[in-house]
Amino acid sequence: MSYLPPAAAYAHIKNYLKEGLSAGRWPPGTLMPSESELVTQFGVSRMTANRAVRELQAEGLVERVQGVGTFASQPYRASSTLTIRDLHDEITERGHKHRSDVHLARAETVSEALAPRIGLPVGSQVFHTLIVHSENGVPLLCEDRYVNPARAPDYLGVDFTRTTPTNYLLAVAPLWEAQYSIEAQLPTAEEARLLGIKASEPCLIVVRRTESQGSPITLARLVHPGSRYTIEGSFKP
Repeated sequence: MSYLPPAAAYAHIKNYLKEGLSAGRWPPGTLMPSESELVTQFGVSRMTANRAVRELQAEGLVERVQGVGTFASQPYRASSTLTIRDLHDEITERGHKHRSDVHLARAETVSEALAPRIGLPVGSQVFHTLIVHSENGVPLLCEDRYVNPARAPDYLGVDFTRTTPTNYLLAVAPLWEAQYSIEAQLPTAEEARLLGIKASEPCLIVVRRTESQGSPITLARLVHPGSRYTIEGSFKP
């Protein structure tokens, strides 16, 4: 095996394990290669192998049991590290009332513009929903979502006034990977109308794409009015 600097070596091991998890080489609950085995297989130091495994643990993809070994996590655990939470739960935890208004729910044909964004071929079928979520009657989120029918065939039959797309999809199509962007932008004219805000009001817009084992699940555009939404967090060194 050719020499790799420690930084490249740990990334190589991490990618090897991550790709194996995605491909199902180690099903959930399966014992994975030990650090000693990784040291031997890749010709690296124990510290390098440990770093790769620790980062997978931080991403929720593996679980480490002291004195026993490293195990593949259940797929849904990956979502918690990405802070993909059900908005209904967030609102009810604040003691407030959540409401969903479904403005669109239909099957469509994947356009040339949509195909590379969601990862489905042009001309194939895709499910499309447009839902506005409110907290105590005040619109808080405009959710424009496309869903791969192969991953959630019953999606359009779900009553999204009683549950949310996030809650449903995490149950039927657990994700392994997610890519997202967060930007401050102006809403489209339709988004401003649905949210009851001026078209000149800045919004926090999150675009998120999820997939499992190389197969796309969903592409969502989440628009939050800037005056009604705050990102909060904490940090401890």
